[in-house]
Amino acid sequence: MKILVSGFEPFGGDAVNPTGELMAALAQEVVEGAELKTVLLPVHFDECADLLIAEMEAYRPEVVIACGLAKGRTAVTPERIAVNVKDIPPGSYADNQGQRPVDEPITEGSPDGLFSTLPIRAMVNEMIAAGIPAAVSNTAGTYICNNTMYRVLDRIRLEQLPIRAGFVHFPASTEMSLLQPSVPSLPIGVMLDALRVMIRTVVAEA
Repeated sequence: MKILVSGFEPFGGDAVNPTGELMAALAQEVVEGAELKTVLLPVHFDECADLLIAEMEAYRPEVVIACGLAKGRTAVTPERIAVNVKDIPPGSYADNQGQRPVDEPITEGSPDGLFSTLPIRAMVNEMIAAGIPAAVSNTAGTYICNNTMYRVLDRIRLEQLPIRAGFVHFPASTEMSLLQPSVPSLPIGVMLDALRVMIRTVVAEA
């Protein structure tokens, strides 16, 4: 099974993004039943999704698992739904090119929301069984992560592609919490274990 997995560069003033570190580690992994390809995305509205869609069209995977950072969360959280809006509320950081969209649709004329087609409940159950904090999330926000998830699902919908896709948010890493001790975190090794579990679950659910 061909699986495309994406992560992001650092943003919001942080020097690292654990999902970028996960992509570097995953590139060395061998998961039975899976052929893995990783891609690192820019934290920039639209460009992030453009790049992932281009990789998707070139690689032709059966599954896309996009990964992002949700600093402040305490668990690994597969997202249930992406919404058709990009919006940065006052006080929040812009994307890495300084863009601050407010109440803008991601794609005019497309559905208000699109659901993940990954087996998110099974993924969460398997992570919990492996001792990894995990939960289904019902909001991917309105920032880059939601933008990426929505665009990928919309492209699959429009072209009726035989691809399952979705998004997973990860907490801050322990490395990040050294400078921000009040921020919940998980060790990068635990997050890599979570990604392995999710990939194995997707293969088993095929």
